[in-house]
Amino acid sequence: MGRVRQVRWGARVIDIDLLAYGDQVLPDRAGYAHWAALAPEAQAVRAPQDLILPHPRLHERGFVLVPLMDVAPDWVHPVTGQTVRQMHAALDPAELAQIQPLTE
Repeated sequence: MGRVRQVRWGARVIDIDLLAYGDQVLPDRAGYAHWAALAPEAQAVRAPQDLILPHPRLHERGFVLVPLMDVAPDWVHPVTGQTVRQMHAALDPAELAQIQPLTE
């Protein structure tokens, strides 16, 4: 299948995001901190060459945290120390209200 990135966050044949792997921080805490602190305008044009775990925006995204609440509400973010439940509770209720379950 291969992957040739045409545009950051553009359409692709397949997209699988790894959110986390246990309590690992990859490539290391400094690398994670760099990508987590990247300004939104820089995020739109820069992409890491290496895997960054946990996902640097995991804690900001309702569309990630809502389903994660179903499978791992007590998972602890290895950098922030917050559980999924705590990160979910910190989100804007208006954003959460827009997230709808898939129906058949």
